[in-house]
Amino acid sequence: MEKQFDIVDTALAAGNFSTLAAALGAAGLIGALKGEGPFTVFAPTDDAFAKIPPQALSELLQPENKQKLTAILTYHVVPGRVTSHEVANLNSATTLQGQTVKISKQDGVKINDAKVIAPDVEATNGMIHVIDTVLMPATAATA
Repeated sequence: MEKQFDIVDTALAAGNFSTLAAALGAAGLIGALKGEGPFTVFAPTDDAFAKIPPQALSELLQPENKQKLTAILTYHVVPGRVTSHEVANLNSATTLQGQTVKISKQDGVKINDAKVIAPDVEATNGMIHVIDTVLMPATAATA
């Protein structure tokens, strides 16, 4: 598959990341993820976001919760271009948010409790691994 789009445009073209795109817009992160990178994004699908209660998701997208939303979204991004082969050889990775995600290889590859459902989606400025659950950093989950 030919790499043509940055991470944001690749996700938009896939058609099942509209909630992620809206969240990136609300957090002001679209420009950063269109930047040079490279980045590796564990990208939750619209179905993954649907697991969050609608009211909680709606609150997160409000301007007054931008800092919390930014923390959640940057928890899905690690610096560098990390392929699924490399991910499978790791036990953890430090995210742009600063906390570490746990990587396990039972029942396929999992990032914390999220299963990687489509690995190695190439983008011009990094790599996307599609996941089935939104990752929550410790601070956001308890806040």
